[in-house]
Amino acid sequence: MDTVEEIKSAVARLSREELSAFRNWFQEYDSDAWDREIEEDVAAGRLDALAEKAMRDFEEGRCTEL
Repeated sequence: MDTVEEIKSAVARLSREELSAFRNWFQEYDSDAWDREIEEDVAAGRLDALAEKAMRDFEEGRCTEL
């Protein structure tokens, strides 16, 4: 059986309380993984072009404050 299918099957068998705990854990896990990915992208310079464009847009008056 595929690992993803095993996980789906296990999740389907969780009680309401277990599912809530799993959901909370997974949300934090996924958020942390996203943060690590962004940090890696920043460190590798993959976001530099976007930051430079945003700064140009701001300096040329194409941005508004909320």
